Amino acid sequence: MAGRLNIWRWVVLGLAALYFLVPLAASVVFTVDVPGEGVTFDAYTQIVSADGFTSSLVLSLELAAATIAVVLLLMVPAMVALRLGAPRLRPVVEVICSLPLVVPPIAFVAGIATVLKWGPDYLSRTPLFETFVAIQNPSFPFILVLAYVVMALPFVYRALDSGLRAIDVKTLVEAARSCGAGWPQALVRAVLPNLRGALLNASFLTLALVLGEFTVAQLLGFQPFAVWIYSVGGSNAQLSVAVSVLSLVVTWALLLTLAGVGGRDKTASSRG
Repeated sequence: MAGRLNIWRWVVLGLAALYFLVPLAASVVFTVDVPGEGVTFDAYTQIVSADGFTSSLVLSLELAAATIAVVLLLMVPAMVALRLGAPRLRPVVEVICSLPLVVPPIAFVAGIATVLKWGPDYLSRTPLFETFVAIQNPSFPFILVLAYVVMALPFVYRALDSGLRAIDVKTLVEAARSCGAGWPQALVRAVLPNLRGALLNASFLTLALVLGEFTVAQLLGFQPFAVWIYSVGGSNAQLSVAVSVLSLVVTWALLLTLAGVGGRDKTASSRG
């Protein structure tokens, strides 16, 4: 029986590997095989010097860093307080955080665009008008950060919830409080070190979301990395596919690094 299970396990893993690796291999062949010239890596050597590559990538990384900071500052204290003071509200918070998975991105961005158009008309004589202008600054569109925070809530909630389930938050906080620590110190010094893996998972998922998000940024008229890839595809298909392959490889490398860091943390904690 165990032998049959192992065989089926390898079959499933093999099919999954083919499902992911065959399109990736086809994409790589498309970028390096030029008809009449043979194999060339010009598509990859042109990436860094391509117009808009650096600015769009830097913008996406800045948006990702801001989104990670905002969503963690919002969710970590809220979930710790929820687990300590109101555990019965957990299903309600879970449903609220899962709503972005139900609302289609096109409907979400349509609502954002409606609010952005409504604001200047009705708030032109108030201080909030400057706020509406500032959050739409093309150099750093903070409106995208707000949108990405909402879109990242389901993934961040799941990552943090699994991390909080693995530790005894109440005991850690009470021990820190008994040693004279205030609530912020108890959170930072007692809880957060034990949530390192969950925080890394939440940060990576948010980073992947921001780097790959296209609909909201495109419809709002901004050009982060994913929108730049799409725009380049219209004039240079090989360069666009090469950038996509490179971004996918980088994402996988981040995932493997995260898995390695999380594995070392678990080993160290079990030895301690």
